[in-house]
Amino acid sequence: MVNAIVLFKAEPRKINEAAQKLMRMPCVSEVYAVGGRFDLAAVLRAKKNEDISTVVTENFLEVDGVLSSETLIAFRTYSRYDLEKLFSLERE
Repeated sequence: MVNAIVLFKAEPRKINEAAQKLMRMPCVSEVYAVGGRFDLAAVLRAKKNEDISTVVTENFLEVDGVLSSETLIAFRTYSRYDLEKLFSLERE
């Protein structure tokens, strides 16, 4: 499984709307409204890099209110939970 975190800068008045649209996209498991340099953070999980690449390059910046994004690909996961079982894509 490939995991990524995508950080977004968004127009302040469109943060909630943008978060809801992001949640409807493939591979997106969670979206957080955050403080700091970015306004939203999305967690993506997919079977392969190409799935994440498609969502990031073809879908995200088309969301009304999103100004820019920065994608962080996870090389390794450190967690108390077995993410493979918790977020298994085999059920789809």
